[in-house]
This record gives sequence, structure tokens and C-alpha cells, in this order.
Amino acid sequence: MSRKCKKVFGLAGTCLLAALAFAHLPGCSGGGGTTSSSGTLQVGLTDKQSDAFQQVVITIREVRIVPAGLENAPDDDPRLPVVVTYATPHTVDILTLRFLQELLGTIVLPAGTYNQVRLILEPNPTGQGRDPVNYLTLKADPLKTKIPLKTPSAQQSGLKVLGSFEVKPGIINAILLDFDPNTAIVARGNGDYNLKPTGIRIVQTAGPIIGFGSLSGTIASTFKDWSSATVSVAPQGGVNTLAAGTVFSTFSSSRWEGPFSAFVPGGTYRVHVQARGFAPYSSPVKTVLSGSETPVGDISLVPLLP
Repeated sequence: MSRKCKKVFGLAGTCLLAALAFAHLPGCSGGGGTTSSSGTLQVGLTDKQSDAFQQVVITIREVRIVPAGLENAPDDDPRLPVVVTYATPHTVDILTLRFLQELLGTIVLPAGTYNQVRLILEPNPTGQGRDPVNYLTLKADPLKTKIPLKTPSAQQSGLKVLGSFEVKPGIINAILLDFDPNTAIVARGNGDYNLKPTGIRIVQTAGPIIGFGSLSGTIASTFKDWSSATVSVAPQGGVNTLAAGTVFSTFSSSRWEGPFSAFVPGGTYRVHVQARGFAPYSSPVKTVLSGSETPVGDISLVPLLP
């Protein structure tokens, strides 16, 4: 896999957005100048590590952006801007992207709010003896057998990554898709593995970040489903949010929970969480060192009294 477009990146959270330098991938569409009513959007990819998987490989044919209000539009709808169509499908081993980002493409878009990113994947080939192009290998398997990832809708409608983000006019905006293999990959009882977009998230940052560490934790409630929550990170004593994103809940071990990671420069921060029907949460001050992970732990949401 080519690493030409891999750069040290900044902030991620659920999924991450950050401003990057202008760059274009060979074989990519998009780019160009901006006007007062448009902004540049760059789309990148990063990951969370896994104890079970040695490799998680996906092969991308196309990346599309979905404006607010068009979430149910078909993939070939001309109103969905195409960030990149690869002349040769682009293969990425997700688990090589720790504290790094793979730039997928650049596009100039009308300023406004967007609610979804679609990753259109190359289908796994059929026929005996042909290697899959979307697959995983297990750390416990010394033979590193390529186990196909089942992606039933990703070749037609795409992996639909949910999360609201804003393209501001006249500047470079960027989103990083933060891939958590622990929740995106679901083991089936027959030995198959499904790939689901619920383990891929989007977060927006205020500007470019060069060297960074991360804040990671889990939002949880044993009382009732919180459905989704907004996570934001702000420097100690600062009023400007450095990262913000949406985390979605899943029910596991008798509670509703959702993991998050926020990539930030070295420094001191507080993590803030808001969910409808629950009291706002602010963490104690956390110190982050570049190149390392700082645990926030479990954040237990407390329901508001009726």
C-alpha cells in the first residue's frame, strides 16, 4: 500500500475532522479554489487499535459526501458530491494508522452542513482460490489467514458513516473517519465477520494539528438509552472547543455505552459530554502527552429528574 498521503494528524474523537495542508492523491478527483460561498473539504482515515485483529483491510472505490436532508438519497444521486473515484481501487490496512491519517481526497463544496459520508467498497471477488480485498487477519492465527469481511451494502449504497459536520466558506476544512474495529466488525456465529458503519465516526476540529496524543474513554448509562451524545474537548482555562463529535450508543453488558477517542496536541484538557435527558458532564483536567493515549475511563451519565 502506498503511504504517499499519510501524515501525522491531529484530533479525532468519535471520528475526526482537522485542517490539513493541500494535497491530492494520484487518481483522485476534487480540489480547486474556494469562493466566498464555498470551502475546501479534505477527507482522511484513522483508526483505533484492536487486541483481536492483526490486519483490517478495506478496498475503497469511491467516497461521497451527503448534504443535510439527503441522507436517504441513492448513491448515484448527482446531488451527492464525489470526493474521490479511484482509477485503481485504494487498499488501506486500517490498523497501520495509529496516530496517523490516510488522506483519501479533496473537494470544494458549498458552505453548509453535511450529515453523512459514504465509503463505496470494491466487492470481494467470487470464485475459488481468489483472495478477498476486504478482509481481516487474527493475531491468534500464525498463518494469518485472510478472513473476508461481509459488506452486503457497501458496494451499492456504501458504508454510511453518520455524523454532522460543517464546511465553512473560504477555508480548508477536513474530516477524519475514525475507524474502531472493535465495534465496526461483528463476529457471526459461523465464523464470518460483518463490517458495519456504526463503528466509524466523525469529529470536527478547529484547525491543523501536527503532533498529538489522545484522550479515550467510554460513555455509559445503566438507567436508560442515551442514543447519542456530543463529546467536546477544550483546553484547560480555554473557552474554544478544540474537537467535537457525536457518539452513538449500543447495548452491551446491561448498559448503553459508546467509546470515543479525541486526538489532541500535548497539553491539559477537559472532556465535556452532553446527551438529551441527562445532566451535562465535565471531566477532571487531563494531561495529554504527544504520541501516547490518556485514559478518561467510564463516563457515567446521570438522568435528569422529570
